[in-house]
Amino acid sequence: MKKSYLYLLLLPGLLFLTVFMAAPILITIGSTFFQKGTVTFDGYLHFFKDPYFIKILLTTLQVSVVTTAICILLGFPVAYYISRQSLKKKSVLLALAIFPLLTSSVVRSFSWMIVLGKKGLLNTALLAMGIVQDPLDILYTPTAMMIGLIHLFLPLIIITLVGVMENIDADLIKAAESLGASRFTAFRKVVIPLSVPGLIIGSILVFVGSLTAYTTPALLGGKQRVISTFLYQNAITLNDWYSASVIATIMMAITFVVISLMNKLANTLNPKG
Repeated sequence: MKKSYLYLLLLPGLLFLTVFMAAPILITIGSTFFQKGTVTFDGYLHFFKDPYFIKILLTTLQVSVVTTAICILLGFPVAYYISRQSLKKKSVLLALAIFPLLTSSVVRSFSWMIVLGKKGLLNTALLAMGIVQDPLDILYTPTAMMIGLIHLFLPLIIITLVGVMENIDADLIKAAESLGASRFTAFRKVVIPLSVPGLIIGSILVFVGSLTAYTTPALLGGKQRVISTFLYQNAITLNDWYSASVIATIMMAITFVVISLMNKLANTLNPKG
């Protein structure tokens, strides 16, 4: 009787998720396989046969993978440093790390446009120092999108890694060093394997966020298309909801594939969990 009562508490949330998330997703996916009353795969065949669509998909994957890799390289040492600090200092550092999340992505993107433009702060500084003779074309390129996305999602990987790393017993590192391991070897053999769960979760958050982000690629990418801006173009500008549904389904499929691969990688790197 007590368990039945607890299950009843789940009903409002489950009902909300079913009506406003699960049902629309299933309707969107189902609509891509039915057109004019018949089962069809024409939308997917058309997408994967068109070089323009493939280029957009590859650009999106490239931006997402590079963004994730750089966030890992930048976030891992920062997260480790924060996790080793006292509680008071850790709270301040985490607040500073989270602060970019409190700023609108539109504001962040416009700030990067001021920095990366041909007459922006970066080019002005490089020209003044004589490092370059002509302004660099960074804005409205995949590089600009990656810079904006790294700024946007780096806090996520830092937070997830800190949550895992602060639970790693410092005595384990000391034990490894007492057995003859150098600090780097102890870090590689102890800290990195035990950080795999946070690393996998953070990587998934960054990759999926980069894959589906719209505002930052739209503002910093210019005419450079990624799959999210391409979906918006089909749905809103061209009013082609069927193609937009196909693109959305492909995005969801990529997300599930990436999550599955990441979980398998986590089990391989850390089979004991």
